[in-house]
Amino acid sequence: MRGQEWRGHNELSGVVHGPSVQAGVVHGDVHIRTGETAEQQLPWQLPPAVRLTDRTAEVERLERHRALAAERAHPALATVSGLGGVGKTALALAWLHGLRPDFPGGQLYADLCAQAPTGPVEPAHVLGSFLRGLGVPPQQVPEGVADRAALYRSLTADRRIVVLLDDAATAAQVRPLLPGGSNVTLVTSRRRMSGLALEGGYQVHLEPLAPEAAVELLAATLADDRVANQPDDARALVGLCAGLPLAVRVAGARLAARPQRRITTMVRALTAERGRLDALAIDGDHGVRAALDLSYQGLPAEAARLYRLLGVHPGTEFGGGVAGAVLGAVGAGIPTGSGADEGPDPGELLDVLHDANLLIDIGEDRYRFHDLVRLHAMGKAAEDESVAERAAVFRRIADHYLATATRAERAIDPRHPLRERSYGPGPVVCEDFGDGTRAALDWLERELPNLMAVIRRARTTEERDISWQLADALGPFFLRRKHYDAWHTSHAEGLAAARELGDGPAECRMLTSGGQGELGRGDTARALEMFEEAARLFADAGDELGYARTSNYRGLAHQRAGQLDEAAELFEWAAVELPHCGDLRAGGLARLNAADVEFTRGRLLLAAEGAAEARTTLLAVDDSYNAARAATLLGRICLGDGRPDEAERWLSGALAVLREVAAHYETARALDALGEVAELRGQRELAQGHYREALDLYVGVNRPGPAEGVRERLRRLDEGGAASGPGDRGPGDCGPGDCG
Repeated sequence: MRGQEWRGHNELSGVVHGPSVQAGVVHGDVHIRTGETAEQQLPWQLPPAVRLTDRTAEVERLERHRALAAERAHPALATVSGLGGVGKTALALAWLHGLRPDFPGGQLYADLCAQAPTGPVEPAHVLGSFLRGLGVPPQQVPEGVADRAALYRSLTADRRIVVLLDDAATAAQVRPLLPGGSNVTLVTSRRRMSGLALEGGYQVHLEPLAPEAAVELLAATLADDRVANQPDDARALVGLCAGLPLAVRVAGARLAARPQRRITTMVRALTAERGRLDALAIDGDHGVRAALDLSYQGLPAEAARLYRLLGVHPGTEFGGGVAGAVLGAVGAGIPTGSGADEGPDPGELLDVLHDANLLIDIGEDRYRFHDLVRLHAMGKAAEDESVAERAAVFRRIADHYLATATRAERAIDPRHPLRERSYGPGPVVCEDFGDGTRAALDWLERELPNLMAVIRRARTTEERDISWQLADALGPFFLRRKHYDAWHTSHAEGLAAARELGDGPAECRMLTSGGQGELGRGDTARALEMFEEAARLFADAGDELGYARTSNYRGLAHQRAGQLDEAAELFEWAAVELPHCGDLRAGGLARLNAADVEFTRGRLLLAAEGAAEARTTLLAVDDSYNAARAATLLGRICLGDGRPDEAERWLSGALAVLREVAAHYETARALDALGEVAELRGQRELAQGHYREALDLYVGVNRPGPAEGVRERLRRLDEGGAASGPGDRGPGDCGPGDCG
């Protein structure tokens, strides 16, 4: 074109994806080549799917979310969270592979390496990989995360793809990796990705497998007939794996490599709890310990410390109060005793552990460990904390429960004789469970498994004083709620601890309170034996008040054995002596017990006089609960004497008080008697209502005798039978163990 004016016209307009060439007139054979365009390359990056067991409900939830997003022409974003090894990736792969026919544009996959020792993968690195997978030549991948993300969204806007972002660390890491268009993105993480809510993230949390599904997974892993031939051992094995799919697969893989080995062998290996995690290790990072170690290593230092120290906790669940005690610091809103220092907020650290899926949230500021995670935390405590520090942590946990249980004891029964408690060096964290008797009872009910665990652990350590003191603090609770098995166990442990300590007064308290529990369990002989042993100890020590109190208890045992003369003599003596020794309340209780014996004998006038006197005394010492019990007896006396109107007044008044303090057994007795009143009046439906409520309460506090009596009356009413006559049942339904 030299020496010649160029007159052509060349324009390029519109949006051009990829390389472009502008030319005027071209002579000769010219071939122009570019790299393949993104549309010509389909990425299929998802790893192979693995067998999925018992995740049908979760898959259906994800599919419903996808369908709803499709209806609205929105992208579908979902997150699957859960403990390391619980099967998040397996679920993701099973679902996303199934979507391939509907998403022919490809599959993108990235391991975001949240738990890697070197730290999570940077979004820019992942975007570069995605762009190359979508056909962008390496030299044309933009610099900078913003430019890469913009090109990534452009290339995915009009193609139907699925994206799996595995093992994410944070929502901030994920956001630049979300594709454009109406595509499907699934994020897995050990943390809950609540930060993706603004992007429409739908959250699914995975729990461990149910036993049947875990056995099915074990059978699939072994791929032979051992599960079918050894079903009991298979169930035991998956139980030891606590339903964690990773643990089941690891155990199964070890067995699969040894076709001649019985499942029993692995069960024995895992039964030794201290070595369970080591026994599950296989092929390095594929072991349970490795999975949990990764989560642990990613924790902030204070959260990691709380995690391992919570491994010292002997119970199965806990809340902020325990976390504050473990750390020896004041937590958010947790009242403490003297000696506590401000430190990290236990509530915030619990949130960190929960977000890392190392704790399971069970509601109302309550958490628990997965069984294998608990073992891991115990192991970390053994590795990283000294024996002395672990002992100090247990003492702070025990002191927390003792202080709070003692506060509850005072709320339930302010007049219950209380020995001064002994605590460790502190700080002592006392939980705020609310105000009133019901709140105290409910706290003790909720914490009973933990309290029992502390009693048992303390019994075998240098903290034996905790064992009997905590059992002692539970006395008023056991009288109200009738947990007889726990009553028996706690006081047996406390009695042994008191004897080992050589603490005579503590031994007597365990004998008398524990004996009442034995009465409730129906072991009258053992109860009398315990009361008489306490009486001997009190007599030897010259403790007149203690000895007088045992007379009341011994009377209860004789009453339960049907030895009414012996019971009446002991009650009468105690009713006189106890006030002389300075205990008006115990004297009132003895008088109430004596009145109950007279009622059993059919001496209604004497019974009424005694019950009225007892009620007056108990009201004078502000014991509304036992005064209400006296009113119940007065109501039953009136009922036996053919005065239903007067009986109803006494019983209704008693019922209001007993409901208020959540005394379930005594409430049932009042309702039972009110059912009789309604029967006598011919009020059939009202009687049935009272009886049904009483039956529920009797069953709830494990009183089969009274419960069966109520069932019989309900059967008679349902069959149209006549009302029972007053006193048909006999008046002595009040278990002696409930009257002291």
